[in-house]
Amino acid sequence: MKILKITVLFYLIPTLVFAKISQQQKAALIDLYESTAGDKWHKSWDLKQPVSSWYGVSLEDNNVVALDLGFNNLNGQIPASISDLIHLKVLNLSFNKLVGEWPSSITGMRNLEEIKLFSNEFSGSIPQDIGLLTNLKSLEIFNNNFTGELPESMGNLTKLEVLIVSSNRLTGKLPQSISNLKALRVLSVFDNTFLGNIPDSIGELKALEELVLSNNAFYGDLPDKLAELKNLKTLLLSKNQFKGNFAALKEQLPHIINFDADESTTKNAVATLDEENDD
Repeated sequence: MKILKITVLFYLIPTLVFAKISQQQKAALIDLYESTAGDKWHKSWDLKQPVSSWYGVSLEDNNVVALDLGFNNLNGQIPASISDLIHLKVLNLSFNKLVGEWPSSITGMRNLEEIKLFSNEFSGSIPQDIGLLTNLKSLEIFNNNFTGELPESMGNLTKLEVLIVSSNRLTGKLPQSISNLKALRVLSVFDNTFLGNIPDSIGELKALEELVLSNNAFYGDLPDKLAELKNLKTLLLSKNQFKGNFAALKEQLPHIINFDADESTTKNAVATLDEENDD
């Protein structure tokens, strides 16, 4: 009899675990399913089955900690109720057909470490209070239609390692606060309409390995502080209005592999980085 009880309990454990997933979190997932035509996803969910069996949903301690639904034919808008997934660390909705603005409620999801919304059709601006996501390590929102400027509050994302906002409709200057992102390894703003000078403070990003500024409206002298980014492997500067001695800069970057600058600008450059600094 004792053995029978133990056996029954063993088979009941999965059921007990499933039952502990909060109705609020499950409702948030169902909202996402319904607002993005879940029945037409490449890998859909059987809503009658336990949440643990749903494609792309990862659980820890009976909480949803990751949503990995890239390349899954999501079509529609992200519902505001997604913020009820308060334990979520990874949000990957890349390569889908999502539209609408960035839900402001996402900035309330303080456990987020990765946001991957790239290759959709999102519009609107990046929330001004994105700096509240202080655990964020990766923000990849390239290939969308985001507009406006990079919020100054991004400087609060001190754990950020990857920031890719390329191929949007973003404008304005790079915020000075970006120099606070000491852990940043990748910064790509390619193919927007950013403008102005590159701030000297960019030289404080010592961990930077990839800096992509091409296809914007930046101008002025290249800051000599760029030469302090000794870990740079990729530096792309073309299709802007920069001035400076690109050859001299390249020689000061010991690990550089990919370097791209406008050939016409390079030929016309007469000032070295040191000469610019002396002026």
